[in-house]
Amino acid sequence: MRHVAGRRCPEVSTRIRLSSVGKQVSQERALASLERLAAICRELPECEITGDQHHKLTVVGKTMGWHTVDHHGDGRISLSLRAQKGENEALVASDPDKFFMPPYVARHGYVGVHLDRPNVDWDEVRELVTDAYIIAAPKRLSKLIS
Repeated sequence: MRHVAGRRCPEVSTRIRLSSVGKQVSQERALASLERLAAICRELPECEITGDQHHKLTVVGKTMGWHTVDHHGDGRISLSLRAQKGENEALVASDPDKFFMPPYVARHGYVGVHLDRPNVDWDEVRELVTDAYIIAAPKRLSKLIS
């Protein structure tokens, strides 16, 4: 157990493994990005990561996003996260090499960030994950972060 803002919080539930990795994706890089993401999620109360190839990020059963590896054979390691309305379009416009509109969920406000680029800004990823957490989490938890 960890303590956040005086409260006990369970450890992040993660199965750091990949069921299958495409030939274009390094399993080592995929696992490294997932481990970095798990470290970020451990700082957030009741945040969980579950799955094996498409890792789902949740808080109290509500989806915050997905860490995907070789999604539909795209050869990428990426993270799709909830974002404030319109923020996804602004982020993609600001840096289309880093950000993308994730299939299926972009219309619901999700933004994607590629994690297989050189020099990923993990502070920025932490900020995006925290923002997604605040959107998805119940008020009793999000107020601990804000």
